[in-house]
Amino acid sequence: HGEVVAVGPGARKENGDFVPVQVKVGDRVLLPEYGGTKVNLENDEKEYHLFRENDILAKIE
Repeated sequence: HGEVVAVGPGARKENGDFVPVQVKVGDRVLLPEYGGTKVNLENDEKEYHLFRENDILAKIE
């Protein structure tokens, strides 16, 4: 599982509109065991993983 620390604007439809994102910063989510893209930021020792919204298995309430 993980915590959402950032989100983008959402997927873009063919007409250019965005599909609203269903998660927000601070949400706890269940993630697949494999997948995502590992990211390390300068001056930050934490390890982050990027996932597409479709890859999120569930929001943990």
